[in-house]
Amino acid sequence: MNPTVKRVLIIVLVVLALAFLGLVYACNRASRRSIAGLPNPKQTETTGQSRRTVGNYDVFITYKYEYEIEALVVHTNRHHWFSLEDRLSPIDVALAWGDVAEYNDRIDFHWDQSGRFYYWKVDSAKDLELIGDSADVVRQSSNNHLIPSTSSLRWKMKRIMPGDHIKIKGYLVNVTASNSKNDVIWWNSSTIRSDTGDGACELIYVTDLEFLD
Repeated sequence: MNPTVKRVLIIVLVVLALAFLGLVYACNRASRRSIAGLPNPKQTETTGQSRRTVGNYDVFITYKYEYEIEALVVHTNRHHWFSLEDRLSPIDVALAWGDVAEYNDRIDFHWDQSGRFYYWKVDSAKDLELIGDSADVVRQSSNNHLIPSTSSLRWKMKRIMPGDHIKIKGYLVNVTASNSKNDVIWWNSSTIRSDTGDGACELIYVTDLEFLD
């Protein structure tokens, strides 16, 4: 093999190895980091609407509640433009607050996301004694579909990693999209923290994103 090509291959392998180690570190940081004192999300009923064109769809984003959440990021899931939903919301973030965030370093949560859902499990129900039970985990964690209100926020969202302490401001919204073929898509936000399953995720039209400590 040409020595120059060999050196290039070695450099590429080293870079890939470092990237992999960084990803492992970030995931481990999320599984073990804890933050105490994070409050419940705040929401206030409101009205309003935004409109945009996405591909051949006319999209209406209807505000239901003003929303503010400060939380620990425990998992992220990025989406890559395969659907209208992906183009509107390029990232989902699983967030924790309250006791779940405070004891995240002492309870071995296994956080995960797939599709547009998030999942968690522990090895034993006894592990949850510090915070109560599974219902308390549901009330103090959520999966959030983030819709950036600006292109700069879209780029900023790309920086979100497991283990981050962030604050999001915006609106819980319902989305309606239609095109000239009369195809219609509805996508609605949950407005309570205690629900589970399909429709239980928060759909947030983000107007501000802040990285804290």
